[in-house]
Amino acid sequence: MVYYVAGIVLVAFIFDFINGFHDSANSIATIVGTRVLSPLAAVIWAAAFNFAAAFFGSTAVAKAIGGGMIEQSIVTPNVILGGLLGAIVWNLITWFYGIPSSSSHALIGGYAGAAMARGGLAAITWGPKWVQTLSFIVVSPMVGLIAGYSLMLLVFWLFQRSSSARVDRFFRPAQLASSALLSFSHGSNDAQKTMGIIVGLLVSAKTLFANESGWLRHFYVPDNSIIPHWVQITAYTAISLGTLFGGWRIVHTMGSRITKLRPVGGFCAETGGALAILGATHFGIPVSTTHTITGAIVGVGATQRLSAVRWGLAGRIVWAWVVTIPASALIAAASYLALAALSP
Repeated sequence: MVYYVAGIVLVAFIFDFINGFHDSANSIATIVGTRVLSPLAAVIWAAAFNFAAAFFGSTAVAKAIGGGMIEQSIVTPNVILGGLLGAIVWNLITWFYGIPSSSSHALIGGYAGAAMARGGLAAITWGPKWVQTLSFIVVSPMVGLIAGYSLMLLVFWLFQRSSSARVDRFFRPAQLASSALLSFSHGSNDAQKTMGIIVGLLVSAKTLFANESGWLRHFYVPDNSIIPHWVQITAYTAISLGTLFGGWRIVHTMGSRITKLRPVGGFCAETGGALAILGATHFGIPVSTTHTITGAIVGVGATQRLSAVRWGLAGRIVWAWVVTIPASALIAAASYLALAALSP
């Protein structure tokens, strides 16, 4: 059984890799779309700052996922594995079709779906973290939109007497900083969600590892307030490696299909999105980086004229956001039931 749990930890890190792969568009689409960096340089840049968050971020989001959303007595290795499978399958489906859905909400929906398949509605710890998570499906893109729109208006006012060429010369290097900040904020929020899932698993299986020696002794976690250092470093490594491989289908959608961006627009979208994500991370809210940066891109596009935004595509993306939690929950519930049926 201890090796089964260790195998699920490995699956969690695979999800973290897919999360980085799926969400690389969040960090690099604008800087690739404005041609400030080549795709290869952009993913290396983003991966480096995803990993840098390991040394400066908090663990508030991880603790919220690990102990604030699902009744701990319901959690078993099969529940965790079912939740991970639901999130992984949904991420791969949306990646295949180039839809920038939320890996965060896929994981949360999967975790909830598997838990409810085992314990019904009583498995959910209804409270502030669920209220924050569900409300931020709407709040995060709106905050990103307002931030991107406001920053773009401020830039218009500050550079109103400058030529387009001069503005581009200033914001091309500036976009390197804004892209780095966005990648840092993505790593600081998203890597923590996988950390929380792993800690929830290890706490549920703590009796298995209480007397272990060797490398397995590191799997003993007495409660959800402790996030082992090896879990943190490995989670950030996995999401950074995933970012390095890039999800090019989604990069195309985010970087050019929603609205056309220049370096100044990319800077404003990335900066606005990053500030919104960092604020949520500070308060331990598992926010969707995908929702936030998409909202910021729309906000930047809307400053030109409303027709500059492809609202039909934006509407389809919003529908994908709405569907993500229930879809991943259903897949996870089916996965849990299959695992339970196969268990001895």
